[in-house]
Amino acid sequence: MISFHKKTNLADLVNDVDFSKTMLTEYFYVNRTNKEVQNLKLLYKQFPEFFVWKPAKKRWSRRKQRRVIGRLVSVSPTEGERYYLRLLLTHVRAPTSFDDLLTVNGVHMSSYRLAAFEMGLLQSDTYIEDTLDEAATFQMPSSFRSLFAIMLAFCSPSNPKGLWEKYESELSRDFQRNRSLTGNNSDYIRMFALEEINKFLEQMGKSVDDFHLAFHHLRATADQQITKEIEAERNIQFSEEDLLLPSRLNMGQKFAYDTIMKQIFSTEAKSFFIDGPGGTGKTFLYRSLLATLRSQGYIAIAVASSGVAASILPGGRTAHSRFKIPLDMSEVRPCQISKQSSTAKLIVQSKLILWDEASMVRRETIEAFDMLLKDIMECSDPFGGKVVIFGGDFRQTLPVIQNATRDVLVQASFVNSPLWSTLQKITLTENMRAVMDPPFSEFLLQIGEGRQPEDEDGKISLCKDMVIHYDGKDTALTRLIQTVFSDLNVYSLDPYQMINRCILSATNSAVDDVNQTIIDRFPGEPHVYTSTDRTLNERDQGDYEDLLNSLNPKGLPPHKLILKKNCPLILVRNLNPTEGLCNGTRLICKELRQNTICAEIAVGQHRGKQVFLPKIPLQSSDSEKNGIPFKRTQFPVKLCFAMTINKSQGQTLDYVGIYLREPVFSHGQLYVALSRAKTSAAVKVLIIPATFHDMVTEFRTRNIVFHEVLELSKQ
Repeated sequence: MISFHKKTNLADLVNDVDFSKTMLTEYFYVNRTNKEVQNLKLLYKQFPEFFVWKPAKKRWSRRKQRRVIGRLVSVSPTEGERYYLRLLLTHVRAPTSFDDLLTVNGVHMSSYRLAAFEMGLLQSDTYIEDTLDEAATFQMPSSFRSLFAIMLAFCSPSNPKGLWEKYESELSRDFQRNRSLTGNNSDYIRMFALEEINKFLEQMGKSVDDFHLAFHHLRATADQQITKEIEAERNIQFSEEDLLLPSRLNMGQKFAYDTIMKQIFSTEAKSFFIDGPGGTGKTFLYRSLLATLRSQGYIAIAVASSGVAASILPGGRTAHSRFKIPLDMSEVRPCQISKQSSTAKLIVQSKLILWDEASMVRRETIEAFDMLLKDIMECSDPFGGKVVIFGGDFRQTLPVIQNATRDVLVQASFVNSPLWSTLQKITLTENMRAVMDPPFSEFLLQIGEGRQPEDEDGKISLCKDMVIHYDGKDTALTRLIQTVFSDLNVYSLDPYQMINRCILSATNSAVDDVNQTIIDRFPGEPHVYTSTDRTLNERDQGDYEDLLNSLNPKGLPPHKLILKKNCPLILVRNLNPTEGLCNGTRLICKELRQNTICAEIAVGQHRGKQVFLPKIPLQSSDSEKNGIPFKRTQFPVKLCFAMTINKSQGQTLDYVGIYLREPVFSHGQLYVALSRAKTSAAVKVLIIPATFHDMVTEFRTRNIVFHEVLELSKQ
């Protein structure tokens, strides 16, 4: 691109300008000849941060003064190859020529568009078929049918029937092999395959009839759907070990168990709140109740406020997915379940509804659930007269509300709901998790209840044995990583050894930094997956594409996702909760293809199940402040070597690292982070000083406790 004054004589300009040297060609030249630049591996837009363009000499010179931010001129997608050249320049580091930009994996492409496509920077018109083609080679028909249903439900294919006809053979391969069940009739085989796909679709609230895949209607009648959902709940597996749990309860747990079981079989309606610090065995009690009722043929519905906590409960689902609770609860809104639905009938027949980590959700969420039960049961008693067990710990984190003040957070807590006074409270006090380390158990209680002495800066002191020595941010972080993940080579071969090890941090950005650092060190070949980000208004695409690529909104996977075989992942969307694929499910990456990830569920009742994950379109939240609504098509996962403190609530870990790049900023976060471990020896904390150049090991940190919430929880 040549810039010139509007009064310039164009003939003189053409004669005078040396078109062989431009900012871009000289960028290529410096990348070829300058060793320092080759080590920096700069993108074109990063180059002006280190070099300045000298128009008279037509060359780049080393920048000596102020820092600048480089940017590329925006180009509309309608400009064809110019747009694709720009796209490559924003993603290819240190290219040495135009031919270098056109070369992908050693193959010279005939156009910039093809090069961008081969690098995964463009979404193919046939990406759904490309995904299914890859998955078919695994020859896992059941997982393939699940993937097919997910893509129908989330990817909006333009010709679903054409996809079914193309992949019918692979989708029904196991039925074709097992002709003793299906006979030789191809119509029967087709029916069995479609019924299996329909089962997955119904779990996601859809049907094969929505996509016109069958000549005969396969959508279940209302009665059939009710029967299916009730039978599925009755058939939730429970282990022999869970059936023996009641005999292993301590005194506090046994009192709670007996009280609740007596109430379940009485005619008087009453609901409960099980309160107990982290580690007092609330989950142990829940499993005992669920196994006892289910073994007797009763229905017990188990939900939790987070996907991580739900994955620990047998048959657990997130409360929002099970009861169709609106995500935006800034005001009380009704749950999206009709009285005639199968879920409503399931609620009517249930003996018990159990909701773990209820202290994490807004009071409006609980109140919407109460309205649902009253409507379904046609009863004005609290929770419609059902026996509901809420569990939680108000020492732990409270509802997350963006930019909320302390007063707003307190008011939004469950303890400020009129329903709170209707619950019978049962408190568990014996800390089973820290039974091997009683002083640590007491220390945790002091942290959680705000009884640990504070200095004049409002900070508490941690045990010196618990704190990582600080001698520089990068060095100290490396030491923390090596302490938690002692041998990444071993973990890369046996990933289940590391699934109960994790680094926790207060912010998403700190978590992303730790995950990036560890994946760079994790053994194996990296696979880079780049998202396709599209503005909802196509006219804005050329202006905002670079910005969208740089955004990392809460709840969306990153634009650039780097994965390796056997690395841990966490799902960021509900795909099919019934099959274990809910927001917060932890997975192990088993095989990586260009369009498909083959993963294994790592925890919960679905542990060991292999699943296929496709790229799906995900829309940014309306509450995000970027101001530009857009869709990101990417695998719905993030790395999970590290996670936020809030996300970890509800689980016990073998080894915990706590990375306090910034201090905790909300009630209960420090308590949650420390209480994930069983002993003080299994916790290491890295506190970054207020200024990075301070080479001082800091033992003090902030602990935020809303004492008014704790007082209200005792009422």
